Amino acid sequence: MQKLLRLDLRIAALIYLLADVLCVGLGMGVPIFCILLGFPVGWYIVRRASASAEPLRQVYFGIWKYAIITSGVTFVLMAILWGSLVPKIWDPDMDFQNFGHPFILFDPRLSFIAWLVLMIFISPFLQLLATVFGSFVTLLSTRTRNTGNV
Repeated sequence: MQKLLRLDLRIAALIYLLADVLCVGLGMGVPIFCILLGFPVGWYIVRRASASAEPLRQVYFGIWKYAIITSGVTFVLMAILWGSLVPKIWDPDMDFQNFGHPFILFDPRLSFIAWLVLMIFISPFLQLLATVFGSFVTLLSTRTRNTGNV
């Protein structure tokens, strides 16, 4: 366990990048597994900071910094994957009804636009929230265990 927490930051980033690409592939382009990956990433951020005995203020800063970086990686992957479909919004020959996305709204074109917004912008934000939540739950449980109170 200590070996995992003392990995070089570049190796940890490479492992995360490979895991994020794998999660995108497992979800077939829908980043549900990337969002779920945010919980163990949050755990890892706090455990790594706790292993190096950083002050609490730096731990908070690290949580936000790494959560933004990891969700930024997912945003870039989603922008590459789904961004090529953005010009199709203005294509008059595009068959929105048979594209394969769920009809979130009642109009096929609006549902397509909502699907792209969900995939490209909202999903990385949800991953950011999952990472921060996992970090603070881990931080709360480790601080409670170490001090005996909240």
